Amino acid sequence: MTESQSQPLSEHSTHSAPLSEHSADVIVVGAGPAGSTTAYYLAKAGLDVLLLEKTAFPREKVCGDGLTPRATKQLVSMGIDISEEAGWLRNKGLRIIGGGVRLQLDWPELASFPDYGLVRKRDDFDEQLARQAQKAGARLYERCNVGAPIVDDRTGHITGVHAKLGDADSKDKREVTFHAPLVVAADGNSTRLSLAMGLHRREDRPMGVAVRTYFTSPRHEDDYLESWLELWDRRGPGEDRLLPGYGWIFGMGDGTSNVGLGVLNTSSSFKELDWREVLKAWCASMPEDWGYTPENMTIPIRGAALPMAFNRQPHYTKGLLLVGDAGGMVNPFNGEGIAYAMESGQIAADVIVQAHARATPAQRELALQRYPKVLKDTYGGYYTLGRAFVKLIGNPAVMKIAAQRGLTHPMLMKFTLKMLANLTDPTGGDAMDRIINGLSKVAPRA
Repeated sequence: MTESQSQPLSEHSTHSAPLSEHSADVIVVGAGPAGSTTAYYLAKAGLDVLLLEKTAFPREKVCGDGLTPRATKQLVSMGIDISEEAGWLRNKGLRIIGGGVRLQLDWPELASFPDYGLVRKRDDFDEQLARQAQKAGARLYERCNVGAPIVDDRTGHITGVHAKLGDADSKDKREVTFHAPLVVAADGNSTRLSLAMGLHRREDRPMGVAVRTYFTSPRHEDDYLESWLELWDRRGPGEDRLLPGYGWIFGMGDGTSNVGLGVLNTSSSFKELDWREVLKAWCASMPEDWGYTPENMTIPIRGAALPMAFNRQPHYTKGLLLVGDAGGMVNPFNGEGIAYAMESGQIAADVIVQAHARATPAQRELALQRYPKVLKDTYGGYYTLGRAFVKLIGNPAVMKIAAQRGLTHPMLMKFTLKMLANLTDPTGGDAMDRIINGLSKVAPRA
């Protein structure tokens, strides 16, 4: 078979040799948590998968590096060694600071999720997932910059991608084409592939921004993730100003702390402020012995967008499936993206495997159309509640009152933790679980 040809999905039998060097059953663009998880489950099921990553590992990614039990469950399912000996730092729960109150909440004990979270830097974390996908049989191309999609003029379906192999600053980059009857966009918030296929961001969905840096600090082995619900701008002149957003401090266990803040576009201050400067000022207000000073900063402050609540749809169209940030799957309640990236990757892989086994193009298309429906059944109602939540906390005064009054009621905060982290048992849970699950079921699945 030549490089310009690709077989229909059903013609490639399970566990057979690759179609060709540049052809496969499925192309996955992007080897972050969403892409690598998708590729892992596809390869494990016997499909031939190309996993295309524009950079080379290890590579940095802006993130808080804190993983909830929801993400931890996904790592266990993929067979990742999450022991302390393998370099993972466990955490017991969340410490919330605000309204003059400091409250420590353990992760809930549930049948569906472990009672601990993890911390790991993203450069190492992402590489572990990509290597696990490789072990399962996925063919990983690093330094592979994907450009325009290849589209069948007759059907409008994507049938592959154009790409350039080689370092970004290299003059001897090689142009190649990759072909497959299905393509998964796991290329993050910018998702050039989705845009090229006509899928644009929904302006009615929330967007967040995260900025963070690392400091050498004695606060590096904390066994709780720490969230500050009141973010003050103390740069003057005039009175201190309460900003919409939250700060975090996560000990990395390696002598450093990940310190950052998240802000929502539901605030009137979203575009007017330099959030890097706000982070610097916030760090300067911390106790001196924590070491959050410019001379202890190990890397420059960097920022990234947090696409939330299905802000790009449809999640399947014309041979293209969206997973993770490409499909706007960040949790609007807490800014968590890794768990939902991995979960959506597993869901997408399951749908693709089922489609692969269908006999005709019409049957395969019917199976693939199920993917957006499963996503909306899984997250739609919960994300609708989250959109209402971010509108409320876009007003700093609301956040201040909620922190002052809510943090003094541990039982209420336990409920809030379950709600914000999306940690409930779907069946057989306690009264809190039943309330949260019930609210998610009755909310519109948009």
